Amino acid sequence: MLRSLHMKLVMILVLLILSLMMVVGAFLINSVTAFYQEDFYGQMADVFQDPLLYHDLTTPSEEEENGAERLSLVLDAYAGELGVDNRNRKLYILDSGGVCLISPDGENEKLEYTENLVFALSTGLETNEAGDESNLALDYMDVAIPIHRGGEGYVIYILDNKATANDLTDQMLVLIIEALVFGLVISILLSFLLSKTMVTPIQKLTEGAMRVAEGDFSRKIEVLSQDEIGVLTDTFNDMAGQLQDTLRQVENERNKLDTLFLHMTDGVVAFSREGRVIHSNPAAARMLRQAIGPDSTYESLFAGGASLAQVLEAEDHLEEERQVRERYLQLLMAPFDRGRAGGGALVVLHDVTEQRKNEEMRREFVANVSHELRTPLTNIRSYAETLTENAGEMPPEMEKKFLGVILNESDRMTHIVQDLLTLSRFDSDRDALKLSLFPFAGAVKDIYNAVYMDAQKHDHTLTLDLEPGLPQVLADRERVIQVMMNIVSNSIKYTPDGGNIAIRAGRERNRVWMVVDDDGIGIPEEDRPRIFERFYRVDKARSRQSGGTGLGLSIAKEIVDRHRGRLAILDKDGPGLAVRLDLYIEGPEHG
Repeated sequence: MLRSLHMKLVMILVLLILSLMMVVGAFLINSVTAFYQEDFYGQMADVFQDPLLYHDLTTPSEEEENGAERLSLVLDAYAGELGVDNRNRKLYILDSGGVCLISPDGENEKLEYTENLVFALSTGLETNEAGDESNLALDYMDVAIPIHRGGEGYVIYILDNKATANDLTDQMLVLIIEALVFGLVISILLSFLLSKTMVTPIQKLTEGAMRVAEGDFSRKIEVLSQDEIGVLTDTFNDMAGQLQDTLRQVENERNKLDTLFLHMTDGVVAFSREGRVIHSNPAAARMLRQAIGPDSTYESLFAGGASLAQVLEAEDHLEEERQVRERYLQLLMAPFDRGRAGGGALVVLHDVTEQRKNEEMRREFVANVSHELRTPLTNIRSYAETLTENAGEMPPEMEKKFLGVILNESDRMTHIVQDLLTLSRFDSDRDALKLSLFPFAGAVKDIYNAVYMDAQKHDHTLTLDLEPGLPQVLADRERVIQVMMNIVSNSIKYTPDGGNIAIRAGRERNRVWMVVDDDGIGIPEEDRPRIFERFYRVDKARSRQSGGTGLGLSIAKEIVDRHRGRLAILDKDGPGLAVRLDLYIEGPEHG
């Protein structure tokens, strides 16, 4: 209750009135007391400085027997001027020994020897000085005046008990309390009105600030006045509008960044200076193959590499590479907000597996090309040197045989170069497909007829099974024939003599397919994922013996991929191999 501004203003005004009335009251009471005391001593001084009274007090008569009684009679004539009423202000006459000779009650009474009375008895009679020192702290007022009369010393002592001043003070105190009560009532009413006038706009500002803090910018605060609070209210409305626009812009930018952050292919993990994860995206968890949560730390995710302290102290950034299972990750680590309490480290993960594989493939490709070309070149050089060294000495049949080997090796080199050029054109997208409509069944029959004699040479049983009504396809006929020929030729080549080779073709929804199934040597399970790689051979010695370059299936796969088709090895029971070719009927652009 007392924490509200309304009650604080009321209490401040009430305390102000109380303090003011107390100060005024204390000042008035002290002023009245001081005035009454000053009036007392002034009155005494005025009376006793009267020459006539002084003469009457100090000059005894001829027949005078009791000086004290004579002094009392003289002073009775001045009782009104002295204010002596024998109730509140009394008159005493003492001899030089301090014995009270005259008192208000007519009897001797023992007086309290005050400072003024002691001064008059001890010093005043000798120096003729009165004891008239005043003190507001005392509850009485007194004056002691030494008198020499007829050779005797007397002290006129007037004592006032301040009853009149106290009565006046009490009445004034009652008036002050009454005024204080009325003043408090009026001040409370006025303070409530004043505080209400001041607090109501502030309360509205507070409510508006709370709504803004909760994100509600829909309502503006009504400006009720043109004073400072009104200006503050108007400024607050402008600030809220600008803040709404700013937050809307920030929200849009944050949404963009969140979308980019969530869907970017690179992984990002931010760490605090203590090594705790501040933020991460799904790509980072996928790359590291582990969940990343608030309890994850830098050491648990990137142990074994650069420490967090090294990253935080790095001038620019640190790079390192590590392997997570079969993936290769490049790590870029850099500090952010260097020197601030909220700073930390940022780690960006980039998957370089494909780059590493491509580099390895390029190395293998160069090595394979060098090896494949070196073998026929070596054979050509060897046979050519033999012919040169034995020119005219060799039998014609032997020379013809050597020249045949040279021609065969030259053809082999030509095939390798042609295949490499074909792959190069595929890689650079310079070999566009020549699409045309042709009967798929006719192409399969042409392949069957083309290889039939070769199959007969190896005593193979070659069969053809076509589903009726196969449609025409939109494709590059020459390239499709090349793929079919490669598949069937490999089947004939790698099936032992007397084997069985079946060619089947059919339709499945919007695609046509062809399967070449044999009972030959097949391909081991562990080698199947790599058979479409360039220069890869399962049995290198047998492949070279059969004249293969290791590029046929790679070229076939490239052609099929460019048609958006599918070339795959099928699982089958028993020995041999089954290869399936799928093509879309309406061409690659409609697949």
